[in-house]
Amino acid sequence: MYMELLPGIKTKHGNSKDYILKLLANLYGQKQAGRVWDQYLTDKLRDIGFQQSQVDECIFYRDDVIFIVYVDDGLFFHSHDNNLTLIIKQFKVAGLNVEDQGHPVDYVGVNIKKIRDGTYKFTQHALIDAIIDDVNIGNSYTKPVPAKVSLQVHAFRDSPKFEGNFNYHSAVGKLNYLSQNTRPNILYTVHQAAKYSADPRAEHGEAIVYIVKYLKATRHIGLRFKPDPSKGFQCYCDTDFAGNWNKEFAATDPSTAKSRSAWIVFYATCPIIWASKLQSQVALSTT
Repeated sequence: MYMELLPGIKTKHGNSKDYILKLLANLYGQKQAGRVWDQYLTDKLRDIGFQQSQVDECIFYRDDVIFIVYVDDGLFFHSHDNNLTLIIKQFKVAGLNVEDQGHPVDYVGVNIKKIRDGTYKFTQHALIDAIIDDVNIGNSYTKPVPAKVSLQVHAFRDSPKFEGNFNYHSAVGKLNYLSQNTRPNILYTVHQAAKYSADPRAEHGEAIVYIVKYLKATRHIGLRFKPDPSKGFQCYCDTDFAGNWNKEFAATDPSTAKSRSAWIVFYATCPIIWASKLQSQVALSTT
């Protein structure tokens, strides 16, 4: 990688504009920074016997030890603390500056709480509070469900454009992150609002506010994990057949003709992946 000489730096060999610098180390903020860091970390982990998952490149394993990494934050998983302490020492010997912070209570914004019966609870209180502040619902009444049952969300082409007192795209982004991590129960309603981010209308803004009022009432809710070793993979899926179809506004919002698929996969009775999305093609039948 090369770079131009910075202003104020001169060379004794002639005009500084005729010369460039060859970087011996990566600079923070460069486009290549993430790739260089990933290659560096992967090489170090392989040197001490870890293998990289072929499914998720952020997961590494060695025997019965699992290591997951998100940028420069990582988690180790093993049944004995002594083995993890030894591995952390090996990391340091390999040249990785690791800080052992003990058992995690927070990871990438997700609060982790272990309950006495062996259950783990995952919540995102801080993110929910941030969303409430962003949308600025104040002391408004809360809602018991995330969406109006009587309202079918569509493009609302004849309605005024959204001019609320919050950033629509930012709210959708945070709600999407929340639904993908610890609140899959709002996944459908968030996706319905996200569909119209390119041209949000007043009703879409009201839908966002409705979701946030529900979150305010259910701030304490999250995912609970209590593994059952006797259980393996369990998969559940479902789909509707043009569930949002309505001939009154189908001409202005063709996406309502598409069916929706949803699924969730459990391992040892713990949910590990889920989704709720529109199908790419219009289904003409249920078979």
